[in-house]
Amino acid sequence: MTELDAVLFANEAFYRAFADRDMGAMTEVWAEDPPLSCIHPGWGLLEGHTEVLQSWEAILGNSESPTVAFLAAKAHIRGDMAYVHCFEEIDGNYLIATNIFVHEGRRWRLVHHQAGPTAENPPLVAEDEDGLIN
Repeated sequence: MTELDAVLFANEAFYRAFADRDMGAMTEVWAEDPPLSCIHPGWGLLEGHTEVLQSWEAILGNSESPTVAFLAAKAHIRGDMAYVHCFEEIDGNYLIATNIFVHEGRRWRLVHHQAGPTAENPPLVAEDEDGLIN
């Protein structure tokens, strides 16, 4: 598995925990050491391990929370930091998200998530920098 694949796997684990409403898995996705931050659509800035994870506990524990799927994920690595841009689909509407990961131990772990409205739709077919279809 390449490092880009590992980052995309970590991103998928985040969305899998979200879709499964699995707080244990969600906690495992987030880093332990660096400061954490999160901006949910329509919310203010959340900072710190406790505040960020409490927000996810409230979202995942709420039966009214929507189902979220992610599409067109694209990862970039810069040293021990990586970021993923992707679209989130909720009830036929799209948000655009940025997820920032750091290399913690032997894993890529999330340190920041931000999602917000977009006027764009995800591409039907994603191409990498070399024009190859993902």
